[in-house]
Amino acid sequence: MKNLFYLFLCTFLSPFTSMSQEDDLSADEIFLRARHHAFEQKDYSEAIKLSKQALQKAPEYIDISIFLGRLYTWSDYIDSARMVFTDLVNRKVEDEDFFLAYASLEFWNDQPANANAIVDKGIALHYDSQDLLLLKTKINYSNNNYEIAERSVNRLLELNPKHTEARALIKNIQEFTAKNALGITYNFTHFDKQFEDDWHIVGLSYRRATPIGSVIFRTNYANKFADNGVQFELEAYPRLSKIFYLYVGAGYSDNVGIFPNYRTGVSLYANLPQSFEGEVGYRQLYFNDHIWMYTASIGKYYQNYWFNFRTYLTPSQENISQSYAGTVRYYTKGANDYLGFIIGTGLSPEENRNNLLDNASYKLKTFKVGAEYNFSVNRTNLFSISSTYYNQEYRPNEKGNQIDITVGYIKTF
Repeated sequence: MKNLFYLFLCTFLSPFTSMSQEDDLSADEIFLRARHHAFEQKDYSEAIKLSKQALQKAPEYIDISIFLGRLYTWSDYIDSARMVFTDLVNRKVEDEDFFLAYASLEFWNDQPANANAIVDKGIALHYDSQDLLLLKTKINYSNNNYEIAERSVNRLLELNPKHTEARALIKNIQEFTAKNALGITYNFTHFDKQFEDDWHIVGLSYRRATPIGSVIFRTNYANKFADNGVQFELEAYPRLSKIFYLYVGAGYSDNVGIFPNYRTGVSLYANLPQSFEGEVGYRQLYFNDHIWMYTASIGKYYQNYWFNFRTYLTPSQENISQSYAGTVRYYTKGANDYLGFIIGTGLSPEENRNNLLDNASYKLKTFKVGAEYNFSVNRTNLFSISSTYYNQEYRPNEKGNQIDITVGYIKTF
């Protein structure tokens, strides 16, 4: 009977004992419990309750108030979150985390003007804040204010060239900010065995940024096999959304053999989470017959590196020919300043020697390795130089070496 009475007494007094224990905790200890419930258990309701208890003990504890505002934001209690942040504004709080939390609330609730005003006040006080600069970039990129977004992301990359998310963003932003671009490239190819004459290709291009994506016009002049040819190309990168965009390309030439008679290509690109990007598509060349190739690639930004793996698969009646290439880029500054390396096997339709595909040499063994260096001057003058070495089986059991060198210049305005 005594045991039953003791059990009843413990059960009855337990909630009061627990409340007494919580009353004995400091504001910091209750704050830690609130964070545990929010981040480990995703229990925002309990985290809100604990944060309020902590503020009763320490009403001037700024970090807890900011955290409570975030909890209301995550719980979709927008009015409550705004009340917390407005109170902090009236208290003239200048913490970096406050501006991040308040601007994020307005950004996520489709108030870009308010979000921009808040984040600008934060940057004025915390000029080198990478988090605030990233948020400012996202706010303006999402609302098509591309020039503002470019300035903030460039500032961020000056502070931290290894910032992975900024590195992925700048590529997309610059598709809209460089309204016009004129370019020229020169490619020189030397064979030690396969062909007697060197090849020379000069390309002139004009790129125009439009509200739906970039459009590129290109004219290529080539001297191959001691003969001349001209090719005209049109490429476009229409954007379907902030995540998906297309590559659409076509080319035509009367000089079959030097260039394909015509070519087409389409790819769907996706900007994936965690700074990944993916692509699936096809390329088609027509010389005296159609050559169809299907391509897929996966890319990843990590700090100031970009990794990419690509394959081309060419079905035929006998087998499926395969081409693989891995690329690594090391970015030194902005989107146009990097050192790159490539290694792969097989021929691809993107190369200046794609006319060799017409002779079915893509079924033979090819190994390639190359490097490129791109750099910008005053951000509007873009220079590039690259070199690739090929060891190609151009006839069964006969191999030859080839060296490609390409230099280029682009002026944006």
